Amino acid sequence: MSMDLPPPVAAYFAADGGDGAAVALCFTDDGVVKDESRLHRGHAAIAAWKSAASAKYNYRSEPLAAEQAGGDTLVTARVAGDFPGSPIELRYRFAIEGGRISTLEIGA
Repeated sequence: MSMDLPPPVAAYFAADGGDGAAVALCFTDDGVVKDESRLHRGHAAIAAWKSAASAKYNYRSEPLAAEQAGGDTLVTARVAGDFPGSPIELRYRFAIEGGRISTLEIGA
């Protein structure tokens, strides 16, 4: 990653290649992930979401661009793996509170 990402966002992308527990630790206790029209709230739900995604698809995400918008960090990342349509560019919208991610929305 050559761009300057806020530390919690950089930590998320570093942990994304690992297990669900590592990803969950990037979030506040009541953090929320919205992905594929589903909400996952709290460390246990976020860890389960990440573990399920990793079990279903072998993928890697690579941030391509980042910008600030209304206090949030928007990251465009290339996601490549063994899923239909790979690779794809996804948009990640991060809200940060107290040095951790409070919300993450992932979409095309």
